Amino acid sequence: MTSQSGPADGPPDPSLTAVMSERRQLINLAYRLLGSLADAEDVVQETYARWYAMTGRERQAVASPGAWLTKVAGRVCLDLLRSARVRRESYVGEWIPEPLPGRTEWITGWSGGTGADPADRVTLDESLSMAFLVVLESMTPAQRVAFILHDVFRYPFADVAEIVGRTPAACRQLATSARRRIGAAQASAAPAAARPDVVRAFKEAWEAKDIEALVGVLDPDATAVGDGGGLVSAELHPVRGSGRIARYLVELRDLAPDLTFQERTVNGQPGLVAYQDDTIVVVMAFGLAGDRISRIWAVRNPEKLRPWTTAG
Repeated sequence: MTSQSGPADGPPDPSLTAVMSERRQLINLAYRLLGSLADAEDVVQETYARWYAMTGRERQAVASPGAWLTKVAGRVCLDLLRSARVRRESYVGEWIPEPLPGRTEWITGWSGGTGADPADRVTLDESLSMAFLVVLESMTPAQRVAFILHDVFRYPFADVAEIVGRTPAACRQLATSARRRIGAAQASAAPAAARPDVVRAFKEAWEAKDIEALVGVLDPDATAVGDGGGLVSAELHPVRGSGRIARYLVELRDLAPDLTFQERTVNGQPGLVAYQDDTIVVVMAFGLAGDRISRIWAVRNPEKLRPWTTAG
């Protein structure tokens, strides 16, 4: 997209305000589908580029610009999801969705340093928790698109069908299958009020290098996953079991005694950020089962930490 005023082949676009007001919706949709804010922004850029590639007459003929933009963004995301499966086969280590700061912590202008309009920010809710996004990663591209569009954004299956390229009945079945996966993953989640206390207990035990306390706050079958993307060091495979995770965390503290930790909001949930020499080196999100931590997602890939590290 070269200009918000549109191409010079016709009169000013009367729907410009309506079109640009869809940006936040499109960013929210694309991030949930792709798990990457950078990719989501690329999708929105491509969507607007296609809008302004049309003539003024063609744009004026679009009855609902918002619906048109959503349809195009959905299709671009679907193509990216299909190719992402191939790309991630060559990804070094585990792939974790890009973590997002809480709304009050969002870094204005993190992208390019040009200043971010509040409408460009992703709306944080339960559908953006790391646990939710990780379950989405296990779905087929069609399942993911059908579920997010219908269950999260409330698009009717007739519209979803146009994006996915299947019948409304088939899209309904895709969403139903996806819903079962989400329900199974959330069945034993801890109440929201309990999460900060559990994360704080984990932080304090890690700071104290107290293996027994760490084991106590971790579910016996807990799993820890790291994502360095081949750019920084990270475990290439998940670490499983409370004892192994506790010992691994204490070993990390021994190797990097200058690590400091802050409790921060990560994808709308209590999380931790680790600093080394005043630089954020890892962002951690947690999945809870009852009053214990069952999943740890530790993102170290610097390309995924841009919204956190640009603050300086």
